[in-house]
Amino acid sequence: MKFQDKEHLYGNNNKKQMIPKIILIAILVTIIVLVTPLSYPLFGSSLMMNKSMQSSTSSNVDSIKKETLPSTSLKNCDIFSGEWVPNPKAPYYTNKTCWAIHEHQNCMKYGRQDSDFMKWRWKPNECELPIFNPFQFLEIVRGKSMAFVGDSVGRNHMQSLICLLSRVEWPIDVSYTHDDYFMRWKYPSYNFTIASYWTPFLVKAKQESSDGPTHTGLYNIYLDEVDEKWTSEIEDFDYVIINGGHWFTKPMVFYEKGKIVGCHYCLLENVTDLTMYYGYRKAFKTTFKALNNLENYKGVTFLRTFAPSHFENGLWNQGGNCVRTKPFKSSEARLEGTNMELYMIQLEEYKISQKLAKRNGLKFRLFDTTQAMLLRPDGHPSRFGHRPEDNVTLYNDCVHWCLPGPIDTWSDFLLEMLKMERVKSKKERPHIE
Repeated sequence: MKFQDKEHLYGNNNKKQMIPKIILIAILVTIIVLVTPLSYPLFGSSLMMNKSMQSSTSSNVDSIKKETLPSTSLKNCDIFSGEWVPNPKAPYYTNKTCWAIHEHQNCMKYGRQDSDFMKWRWKPNECELPIFNPFQFLEIVRGKSMAFVGDSVGRNHMQSLICLLSRVEWPIDVSYTHDDYFMRWKYPSYNFTIASYWTPFLVKAKQESSDGPTHTGLYNIYLDEVDEKWTSEIEDFDYVIINGGHWFTKPMVFYEKGKIVGCHYCLLENVTDLTMYYGYRKAFKTTFKALNNLENYKGVTFLRTFAPSHFENGLWNQGGNCVRTKPFKSSEARLEGTNMELYMIQLEEYKISQKLAKRNGLKFRLFDTTQAMLLRPDGHPSRFGHRPEDNVTLYNDCVHWCLPGPIDTWSDFLLEMLKMERVKSKKERPHIE
């Protein structure tokens, strides 16, 4: 019965009915046999493309990781000795994409026509200096804080850093006051805080007269007293970047132990002119001593060395200007005169204080921008810090730096130094079995 049922299911066993079915099946089998091998390359190509895309994606992720995560081994190289070389990829932000640019350094907004000054990078003689990576920087400083202490060129640097970091995140204003000279910003996603402390003489100072011998003010400088506006808040910072220099060219009266000991171009009767170099050395000595003596300060101190100005055909208050449009080569410029004196004083006081810091378990590092910036007469605002029709009394600015501009390279230096610091810290940790 079962067999018969099966027979009925497929029909009667009739040869005339079976032949067409057999022929049809044979044709289908032949087609499958012939066509399938021809389709292998197509299947294979698809598989290979998938594998290729997976490999490419994996490779891209790996390259991003390698670029983003800090290096654990760095070649011993003097990153501060080198030349400026073209970088057509720069700049990495514009005056239209970054709100942090100070008006007086917003050169493109106020009519500067050339743009080549933005398209250079620093190339050390013995190695490569990577272009600033904002993701990597913020990972390294996650949960930390950084203070810029000194004159307005230090603030210029901080604003450059904010612009470079804007590709990742904008900070929020967490300032304690509404005073633009003492600003504090926080990157919420990274719990990273930066702050600027405007203290142009680093030590306690007071303007005695707004006029003075050169009509640029006369200042009382208390060379053995710290400026508590920054020293009272600095202990909790993980990184402190110290700078100073340009204000010491102004007429000054020097005080020590509350008494006048001399001056720089004060033209006061019975007051010895000790020159600006005396005051400059004493100010850095007092500053480093204060950092070494802070009870709870455990941060890393960077001395960002003097960045020369580039006034030509006159002094800063006598019509001097900076109109060059490309960098010098290292063979075309020498550090000399006032620039050399200020630089050497910084190095000498730094070396003395670094030895003491090391004994105290503190870290002092040299952030040597002097040679690189000596070669950049093209990077200043000059007259492009305000509208031509504005009725303002401003000298040609050959001290500060256009943004974007050469000062962005300071963050290349800074990131590399932070990476070095990370490697040193790992090496200094005691090995526990």
